[in-house]
Amino acid sequence: MDMCSLKALEADGSPSRSLLKLIGGQGCMVGELVEFLQIMGHTDALQCLKPPGIQILVQPQSVAVITGHNLRLSCYAVGASCVQFQWFKKTEEVHNSSSPDLVFSPVRLKDAGFYICRVNCGNEYEFSNWAQVDVLDVPPRYGLVSLALEGRPRVLIQPQAQRLLVGDLLYLECGAIGRPLPQYQWYRNGVPIKKATKRKYTVKNLLPEHQGRYRCEIFCNNERTWSNEVNVVVVENPCQSETKEPRISHEISGAMECSEDDFLPVDRDHSLEKPYATDKVALLIGNLTYRNHPQLKAPMVDVYDLTNLLRQLNFKVVSLLDLTESEMRNAVEEFLSLLHKGVYGLLYYAGHGYENFGNSFMVPVDAPNPYHSGNCLCVQSILKLMQEKETGLNVFLLDMCRKRNVHDDAMPNVVLQVTANIVFGYATCQDAEAFELSSSGFTNGVFIKFLKERLLEDEKITVLLDRVAEDMGQFDPTKGKQALEIRSSLSERRSLTDPIRPRDYSDAAEAQNLLWSKAHELPESKLLDFECGVQIKMDFAAEFSNVLVIYTSIVKKSEEMLSCQAHITNLPWDLDVDPKLMNKETLEETGSFLLSGSLPHHCLYTRLSSLQKLKEELAFTVCLQVQFNSLDELVQWNMDVSIGKPLTAKLDLNRPTRKNSCQLTCFIPHSPSTSPSHSPASDRRFHSQDPCIPQQYANPYLNVCEPLHGAVGGYGDYQLFGDHTYQYENLPCSPFLNPPSIPIETSDDIDDMQNEFMNSLQLYNHS
Repeated sequence: MDMCSLKALEADGSPSRSLLKLIGGQGCMVGELVEFLQIMGHTDALQCLKPPGIQILVQPQSVAVITGHNLRLSCYAVGASCVQFQWFKKTEEVHNSSSPDLVFSPVRLKDAGFYICRVNCGNEYEFSNWAQVDVLDVPPRYGLVSLALEGRPRVLIQPQAQRLLVGDLLYLECGAIGRPLPQYQWYRNGVPIKKATKRKYTVKNLLPEHQGRYRCEIFCNNERTWSNEVNVVVVENPCQSETKEPRISHEISGAMECSEDDFLPVDRDHSLEKPYATDKVALLIGNLTYRNHPQLKAPMVDVYDLTNLLRQLNFKVVSLLDLTESEMRNAVEEFLSLLHKGVYGLLYYAGHGYENFGNSFMVPVDAPNPYHSGNCLCVQSILKLMQEKETGLNVFLLDMCRKRNVHDDAMPNVVLQVTANIVFGYATCQDAEAFELSSSGFTNGVFIKFLKERLLEDEKITVLLDRVAEDMGQFDPTKGKQALEIRSSLSERRSLTDPIRPRDYSDAAEAQNLLWSKAHELPESKLLDFECGVQIKMDFAAEFSNVLVIYTSIVKKSEEMLSCQAHITNLPWDLDVDPKLMNKETLEETGSFLLSGSLPHHCLYTRLSSLQKLKEELAFTVCLQVQFNSLDELVQWNMDVSIGKPLTAKLDLNRPTRKNSCQLTCFIPHSPSTSPSHSPASDRRFHSQDPCIPQQYANPYLNVCEPLHGAVGGYGDYQLFGDHTYQYENLPCSPFLNPPSIPIETSDDIDDMQNEFMNSLQLYNHS
């Protein structure tokens, strides 16, 4: 080392490096510099010149989580010899925390704080970076159990509107989960408030100038979102109320007192009061892996992003990928069972589709080629059943083509009620295709790219969609080819941000809500103890309501073991999992691209999709293989594990579809629970054979359906490369065309995919 010249150091903007380069230019050796520093007593500088001993490879990361969830802080390091770990909470040692992972199962409020890990190697030690754990005390709410920690922050605690007196204390709170720890900035009347960068914002001794509109901006990595905007009213006279105004005030013994006579009634326009929902329920379906039609990409990312945003608006969301006809019908039936008077219902579909005679049809993944109305689900029939529930708002977002299906001559007779609570948002115009953007990675379609930028705005839903349409109209790659179409009978200012005021439900409805909620619970983490002394940690994450990721890590093993690995085997045949995609070291290798930034590293991952096909409990074998030295063969131990029916497997969507028992709807030719003819590709014969009586679609309002994904036939597919347009014949329409807007994990890999996507936009026309 003494003969090493300092000229090897490059000056890259650091004053210290520049000084070292200057000294090196004078012929000074490292050994000489060490002697000078020892004489001068610069021990800190000497530490920098020491050869590396301990190298911390993975630093613990600050994070915000919900009480009751599981959390893991990780610190991985290497050294000249065996390294040891000890975790601290501030200055106090954490009991039983001598492994690289500090696990909280589950997280409690008292676990909030700052953590650091000390790594020992012989007589040397190094400290990791500090990691802050922020724990949000959020009451149990539908769907939260399936939230994963991701780069995009998710707002779970919203600020509340307040009416206060001068001199009172203002307390506003906003809470979001995310990894790394979300950052905050409060605004009043659209202007940032100085030094208001915490989750909680307080003002002592309120003054009239503190009155205004408040909201908080939350950002995590490059992702940003907003809380709801709330009004803070500051009243100088304590006698003022929301329904009466003071006329006379009396000051007695220095205190302000008001009598009943001091109030005059104030006329209020009750029509301006904000509407509310008795509950909010959303069903999101993304079909991309078609058996007989072109595969799609965007539905997966679109459903994922929309799920995250709707949950911030307190929707009960179920997100499903790749459903067959019977599974789609059963999912719709479960969705309808949650709708009651005053409930806001939202249905989003992304996949192939078409529109005939004003009726829109969603195409399942097992639809034959060509398909007919008997193989598909009619959106208008679903709407009719929703209307019978007396819902407060019905929103349909259809991200598919709306071309006519020349192979289907049926004209369904669906008679809808005349109500003022229906909104249709079509990703494309009538008799037009919807597009998805082609890139090497996973990106949003055009519709969701712009919708997700505005979905959290506190605006009437039709106003919000109008703005999305304007944004889409400025997007050059699809200008003149795809435009958002909005159909609405909405007469009130209904918004997706409207508050929820629950009402009393029947015992049957409560039981159904409980079942639906349980269908989003993740299995509990497991610690598997093997006879050889090895301990395996098994954790779970939900990518969608029917997609589960299992990841395992070795918590404890003997130092005598040269190698040790645990693999999952013997999964049920129902799931049809490719063994080559199991037990991978990265999530991307399993086909999961949306959780890559939210789960711990140094694990083995297995992704299980299509959980709705699971007929029995999910049972499998964990195979542990150990090698004690390089000359020994592998020694194997097996352990059988059962985790019950996870996520939507509890809903039994694979059951034979039941006919609707309601006499008012069972004669609808294309109701979600009946179908006019047998589907050649369906798994079970359950369709009604009643003939469909052709009848001209008579209700002008009901022309809200537009051909989403094109029908199979001679509709042109376009692929755009720069200024050139190529047309392909006889390709089925692919669903929506949404540019990049993935509120998924914001890992570097995802960002790179996004950049590549933007640099090489290619559009595929969906027929």
